[in-house]
Amino acid sequence: MIQNERIKVMNEKPVATKKYVLYWMQQAQRSEYNHALEYAINQANELDLPVIVYFGITDSFPDANERHYHFMLQGLQQTKQALAKRGIQMVIQHCTPETGVLELTKNASLLVTDRGYLKLQRRWRSHVVKNAPCRVVQVESDVVVPVETTSSREEYAAVTIRRKIQKHLDAFLIPLRKRRLKKSSLCLKFKQFPIDRIDRAIARLEIDRSVAKSNRFIGGTDNAKRLLRDFVRHKLDHFIDQRNDPSKDMLSLMSPYLHFGQISPLYIALQIQRTESPGKNAFLEELIVRRELSMNFVYYNPWYDSYKGLPEWTRKTLAQHRKDNRQYVYDLEQLERAQTHDPYWNAAQKEMVLWGKMHGYMRMYWGKKIIEWTTDPQQAFRMALYLNNKYELDGRDANGYTGVAWCFGKHDRPWPERQIFGKVRYMNADGLKRKFKIDKYVVSILDQEAT
Repeated sequence: MIQNERIKVMNEKPVATKKYVLYWMQQAQRSEYNHALEYAINQANELDLPVIVYFGITDSFPDANERHYHFMLQGLQQTKQALAKRGIQMVIQHCTPETGVLELTKNASLLVTDRGYLKLQRRWRSHVVKNAPCRVVQVESDVVVPVETTSSREEYAAVTIRRKIQKHLDAFLIPLRKRRLKKSSLCLKFKQFPIDRIDRAIARLEIDRSVAKSNRFIGGTDNAKRLLRDFVRHKLDHFIDQRNDPSKDMLSLMSPYLHFGQISPLYIALQIQRTESPGKNAFLEELIVRRELSMNFVYYNPWYDSYKGLPEWTRKTLAQHRKDNRQYVYDLEQLERAQTHDPYWNAAQKEMVLWGKMHGYMRMYWGKKIIEWTTDPQQAFRMALYLNNKYELDGRDANGYTGVAWCFGKHDRPWPERQIFGKVRYMNADGLKRKFKIDKYVVSILDQEAT
């Protein structure tokens, strides 16, 4: 079932009499639990037409580098193969997505697109809606509860959005049935960007090659589902007590796959919901409430990717303490190379550089220390965002921008005032040592670096 709230007709143009229904896949890079894909198949069956899935690879996606492209292409490779088994041809082209999709709309009866919340994604879709010769329908498949259904404004914190999401959950936590396509599109001919050999495909792209691919994370829906099964079987029971402990591996590791749309948040939620695990509700809080609070932030706050997007109280209190004495000050190069006095911070930075994902609790500590070691809070924000976007597989999305903003007070409350941080929450190394076997975490990262 696809709820009406997920579906939005974007223009007033008619459904044309052409060769196929075109699905522009950009955010939801998967062949299953994809509401936009299933909607396109349903419409194609009604029109007695095949479905074409289009994906455009641009060299210039902001802050993306070889690490991100490699992971994405691994996922697209799986998706293309899975779609072919359903009789659907996936057309991958090396061009700006909005340009390529408009070319294909010349023979499309209908254009279906999934939804992305970042400013660039919204500009792409606006341009296509304005210029497409046929009807354009946007179908949400990146959240459990559509953003506008939850709230019509930017929410202050999890406490204000939680109740609004929860009142809609029963209506949206519903399995998505896979539809059978009546007419195959595999015989149609299109210009293609070959991705059968990923290293060769990467070599053809004019992209930033300063960050190597992750050796820990392999892209694709199959790998995401394998990690999810492992999490449910071996980690979910311990999630409440041990999720924040960086010395233990008790996280789901779903965020890189969610970032690229290689797995559906609805699918994950349904898999977790069916368990009897004591960690179920805590995990669903992270997956749905916290993640969709991030979507709310980037959708309703036009300054989500800048210091200006922070709450007024956080900018005011940090400005008041800007000239406070700092025991240590580091520049961007020292931070990027993990050359600080703090072994815990250095380990967190190295984890991110090596693997493309930092432990969630350490990412909070990491961001807080950048504030402490930088003389200008605006500069600290820019450096944190730069490093997060450059190295994290799950950077450059709603959760990434919100995670950095949280370190500076977003979605948090004022705390007792102190040096440097003012009323923004403070974290220190003594807290890490008190709560966790943090030296074990450091040793594990250094061992990985050595190998």
